[in-house]
Amino acid sequence: MNTDPGQPGPASKSPLELTLKAIVLGVILSAILAAANAYLGLRVGMTVSASIPAAVVSMGVLRMFKRRGILENNIVQTAGSAGESLAAGVIFTLPALVIMGFWEDFNYWWVTLIAGFGGLLGVLFTIPLRRALIVDKPLKFPEGQATAEVLKAGEAGGAGVKLIALAAVAGGLFKLLSTGMKLFGGVLQGAMRIGSNARASLVYGGMDLSPALLSVGYIVGLNIAVLIFIGGAANWLVAIPITAMLQDWPVHVNTGQAMSALETASHIWSKQTRYIGVGGMLVGGLWAIWRMRKSMFSGITSGLAAYRNSRDSGQAIERTERDIPMTWVLAGTVVSAVVLFVIYQLFVGSVRVTLPMAAAMLVLGFLFSAVAAYMAGVVGSSNNPISGVTIATVAASALLLYLLMGPGAKNGPAAAIIIGSVVCCAAAIAGDNMQDLKAGYIVGATPWKQQVMQIVGTLSAALVIAPVLMLLMHAYGFKGPDSPPDSEALTAVQANLMASVANGVFLGGLPWHFVFIGMGVAAAVIIGDLILEARKATFRMPVLAVAIGIYLPVEMAVPIFIGGGIKAAIAVHQKRRGTPPEGMRISEHRGILFASGLITGEALMGIALAIPIACTGNKKILAIADSPWGAWPGLVLLVGVAAWLASVASRTRNSD
Repeated sequence: MNTDPGQPGPASKSPLELTLKAIVLGVILSAILAAANAYLGLRVGMTVSASIPAAVVSMGVLRMFKRRGILENNIVQTAGSAGESLAAGVIFTLPALVIMGFWEDFNYWWVTLIAGFGGLLGVLFTIPLRRALIVDKPLKFPEGQATAEVLKAGEAGGAGVKLIALAAVAGGLFKLLSTGMKLFGGVLQGAMRIGSNARASLVYGGMDLSPALLSVGYIVGLNIAVLIFIGGAANWLVAIPITAMLQDWPVHVNTGQAMSALETASHIWSKQTRYIGVGGMLVGGLWAIWRMRKSMFSGITSGLAAYRNSRDSGQAIERTERDIPMTWVLAGTVVSAVVLFVIYQLFVGSVRVTLPMAAAMLVLGFLFSAVAAYMAGVVGSSNNPISGVTIATVAASALLLYLLMGPGAKNGPAAAIIIGSVVCCAAAIAGDNMQDLKAGYIVGATPWKQQVMQIVGTLSAALVIAPVLMLLMHAYGFKGPDSPPDSEALTAVQANLMASVANGVFLGGLPWHFVFIGMGVAAAVIIGDLILEARKATFRMPVLAVAIGIYLPVEMAVPIFIGGGIKAAIAVHQKRRGTPPEGMRISEHRGILFASGLITGEALMGIALAIPIACTGNKKILAIADSPWGAWPGLVLLVGVAAWLASVASRTRNSD
């Protein structure tokens, strides 16, 4: 029998797991990953799963202690990855209140309470589903399985931490030289007007010089990267030139002078064609819900049935099957519901409106937490269409509020965003929770201890997310519908979308013809994906990826596409060489760790640079020069980073 306290051992034993050092490290990692992913999500419109980097950092740090074990590492990554997930739920929604002008700043307690209790509901709602989705109906849970593999190969933790740290330094230096010191521009772009008459067209090309975007493409893979690029190219190379040709060339309001081709492209995108992406995401969110309807209800009913069976059997439950008691789950749900009811009442000011909307918030929160939990098992957390679910929530809530409050309700759009924020936080945490529980199931962890750490990680992230949002807003700002072209402003893709949908229901003003075009495009993509599914093709066309590509500036899609191409090229090269499966797994993990380090380094440097910028109000406070060499030095450096990433990810030995 294995008597090492650091190893799982039999299910009847209590191994080293929920320790003080694991709790402290988990809290720290949760806060760091929440901050990094808040920046990434606001800049790119996407976040990536942080379970593997958190597990590797945990292994590296805990190696300094004599008593340690795989379950301690699993506990740390459980808390750490919660920070990334909660950040997604917050940044996809709450910045909309600033973009709409409802908030002038991020009030600490408002943000903390909404994020904390919304995320807490996500943990509680998935506890009855664990057995159904992980034990009785074992789904894939790709990140959970990958994390378990990394945990079982824990002896390589020191090398992995070194890899993450090295990449983080590189990503941070790149951001410092570009955004901080202004030694080169962050975007390589250009546009040209075609024709001299009033209804001329244009051609545009551009590329964001960002190691983080390159790394996002590597992590999500070629399939998603291609779809994002196709969406961006369709907008900027087709829709914008056609729109420019069909209307008069825009002029500056103050001077009356014609805009440049670059300004015109940005103007048409921000005012008109990006709403093609809005229509695509609306249809995509509804389609995702429809596709999951049977599995979703099956998961909910079987999860509740499994809980009733275990309760009625009267038999002692083994350590590896013990969840947080259902009485505690119900008590936590009631407390969260009361707090959120009070918050919502302060927003709306009418009990007649608050009661049905609070009930809708709880029902939608549970429903979409189940959706997110199931989808995490099918496609993984990084590809989970949380934004689509949230769009559907905001649209439905806005319509219901419109009926209850009337068209003149000043705070109606904001009230819809609050519901969307709670549901989004719950759904994001639910998907992450199930991935972590899958990893724990594989390595023999104790479910209730993981669930406790998920709560700890969620609340830790909630405590730091508001200051991070305030820093980023004051330093960089968010690109709203009336923002001028500014490469340093954060795009806040989903938040802008939520604001557009909520305002559109109450105030009108949406360019509905572009929204309808987007709906038609989404329908065509869905049909194409169904055809690919019927043919059992490996390449698929998830509609939300295309819609996000349409909505993003195309210069962001280019490095994402290149990153996905690097990953695909490495895989093809290794297959031709006959690399064994174990070597390919090691190679993929190395690539993910290096890419995660680049993302973390750039994101943390972006937050660090925000401090002096926010304090002084001067975006050039650290500038040495005002881009004297343009963007070309940045392109050369990015090519070097890409080559470095490819070299690291190609190695099949787990050593540096």
